[in-house]
Amino acid sequence: MASTPGCLLRWDVISDNVCHLTEELITKSKKIHDTVGSLKPEDLTFETVIKALADDERDYNTQRSILDFPQHVFSDKQLRVASTQADKKLSDFDVEMSMRQDIFDNLVKFEEKLKNDSKDISPESKRYLERLIKHGKRNGLHLPKDTQEKVTKMLKRMSDLSIDFSQHLTEENTVIEFGADDLAGVPDDFLVALDKTDSGKYKTTLKYPHYFPIMRKCRVPGTREKMEHAFNSRCIEQNTAILEELVKLRQQAATLLGYKNHSAYVLEMRMAKDPETVSQFLIELEERLKDLRDSELKTMLEYKEEDCKKYGYEFDGKINGWDLKYYMTMVEERMYAVDQNKLKEYFPLNVVMQGLLDIYQELLGLEFKEIEKPHTWHEDVRMFSVIDKASKDLLGYFYLDLHPREGKYGHAACFGLQPGCLNTDGSRQVCVAAMVANFTKPTKDKPSLLMHDEVETFFS
Repeated sequence: MASTPGCLLRWDVISDNVCHLTEELITKSKKIHDTVGSLKPEDLTFETVIKALADDERDYNTQRSILDFPQHVFSDKQLRVASTQADKKLSDFDVEMSMRQDIFDNLVKFEEKLKNDSKDISPESKRYLERLIKHGKRNGLHLPKDTQEKVTKMLKRMSDLSIDFSQHLTEENTVIEFGADDLAGVPDDFLVALDKTDSGKYKTTLKYPHYFPIMRKCRVPGTREKMEHAFNSRCIEQNTAILEELVKLRQQAATLLGYKNHSAYVLEMRMAKDPETVSQFLIELEERLKDLRDSELKTMLEYKEEDCKKYGYEFDGKINGWDLKYYMTMVEERMYAVDQNKLKEYFPLNVVMQGLLDIYQELLGLEFKEIEKPHTWHEDVRMFSVIDKASKDLLGYFYLDLHPREGKYGHAACFGLQPGCLNTDGSRQVCVAAMVANFTKPTKDKPSLLMHDEVETFFS
């Protein structure tokens, strides 16, 4: 196994150990929070307050990744379940620590102490302190105790619901069977790659590598409708109830905290600041795009009517949800001579990956080196070190987990696994992240070819 100096992550954890390691991590972090919360006013210093909390956050987040990241990427279902339970326990603990009145009071006192002290702290530390206090107020720590208890209960419940919602989608494994006629219009190379039933029907899933090609190229309206309905109904029984409860809890929590609604609560920390700004932006944007929208819809309706006459389908005079991607693709091909199926021949995954790495190396003055035989969670995963080209300093590592498999996170995302920040002794801890995506996996006879929007996803 290759050496990766500075990477503290291990992926050999087993399901039986996850619960114990979770409790161990909670106990260690709680001890530090207890110490900060019990400090007397005269003992409040940068080292005892800000540095203590920042050091704990660094260590806690790294160790947490070992416990809660497996739910998204590991093949072992038992480990995914254990990881999900760990995520819930740790999220509950996060809520409890964020609602520590003693720590919040000491943070406020320390801020006041700084105003009357000739000594100052760095701008980075000052911002960290301000954010901690701001988040404390947003959690209601300036409100009566009974209100805080209600908010704590709601935050824990919302956290659990969100984890369950995501996990249901990750574990979703619907298979829909179609005959060859049902898939008329899709590229031959797509059909060849599909598994078949004993009766000769094609087996399709609701993962992106199956869903998008069918929605873009299958000319059979019934197939597209069936696929779109199934895609938008994933985990409908479990997740509808979760969404309904989440909406109520978010509104209740926002009201308790003194906000008009959940949008106002969220946007306070973002550039827009309030829902009215967002609404006005969307209204103005819609008005500016109205003529273009009407023109494109008119063109798509013309194409649909022509298509229905040609293949004997009923024309209903409207663009349905399951029609949109199909006729958008047709507009691209006819009006702009963009054939996505031809275009992807220019984007083999290995070529795109090397191009992406080259661009970012040149743009950012970095050097990426692939780690041979790295310690990872799956044989498909690749690992790279990141080195500053000028100083030759090691800055961190990143993993690339790019192909779909059962039980894996179903979208594309970058997971921060180990924060890049100062260690207790002043040295720098390297950053580690993982890009998780679901691009078609290459075979012995056929390379993985990316659609243009997949290339955009990879770069972003």
